[in-house]
Amino acid sequence: MHYSTVTSKGQVTIPAEVRELFSLSTGSKIEFIPYNDYIIAVPLNKSVKNLKGILPKPATSISCEEMNNIIKENYDRD
Repeated sequence: MHYSTVTSKGQVTIPAEVRELFSLSTGSKIEFIPYNDYIIAVPLNKSVKNLKGILPKPATSISCEEMNNIIKENYDRD
């Protein structure tokens, strides 16, 4: 298991083994995604396809039309 401590400036050191595994080097960008009681750290040098399966399947599914309607209702700028 790999862990790190948050400094007073909110910084953490990513363990060398993890940096090597994800090809992270100085200047690499990482996106932090809050998910329930967890933080998902996603290296931005990886393809979004690598995210497949990272979250559990939803209890119910919706159609593309339903998704489009939800997006339209929440994000229309008319």
